[in-house]
Amino acid sequence: MAIDEALDRIEAQLQEEGQRVLSAVRGAIRALQERDVELADEVIAFDDEIDQLFLGIEGSIQALLALQTPVARDLRLLLAMLHINLLLERSGDGCVTVAKLSKLVSDADPDPALSGVLVEMGDRAEEMVRVALDSFSRRDLAGAESLVELDELIDRANRRFVERLVDVMAEPSLREWGLRMVVVARTIERIGDRAVDIGEQTAYLLTAQFREFTDASHPVES
Repeated sequence: MAIDEALDRIEAQLQEEGQRVLSAVRGAIRALQERDVELADEVIAFDDEIDQLFLGIEGSIQALLALQTPVARDLRLLLAMLHINLLLERSGDGCVTVAKLSKLVSDADPDPALSGVLVEMGDRAEEMVRVALDSFSRRDLAGAESLVELDELIDRANRRFVERLVDVMAEPSLREWGLRMVVVARTIERIGDRAVDIGEQTAYLLTAQFREFTDASHPVES
């Protein structure tokens, strides 16, 4: 059927966008870790490709809704993809934020312990986006629900970041760097939150009921 083919095409585009976001997360964290200004610039420029995919997917979904009359199952899939598309685009924006902040303090000597925690958080966030995309692709409810435990690992790392930050901020030479890294940590944490949101959309698709995986809400906006 034409609608099934259109849905498959949109989902393939969505997975492509997801792979671009994974590359952006990886690049942004590496640029931060290695203080690589050129790589940071590449991550920033790369966001245009993510934005183009986002707009294309949004347009395709709107066209399908306007021209077809999807049944309940197809409508759930379209709505889930509409939400996931936005979540991925926002995660791409988060990578740009990390890249821009890493450029601003590329000349500073970072605190090794804090840098290590940020890289760990970034690796976890990348893993979460990958699990979220795979779970959606395979319609894997257990995989989607596993994102809650992965998110807790990022939250724990963030708590270690905050504890260490108190000492770092006492050093005048590290103060500006530390302040920038507060935003980086929060941005990485939000990428993890959005991966949980993608998992929630997978659960909605499979169960026809929307529920938050945790008591804490994960708003869509940045």
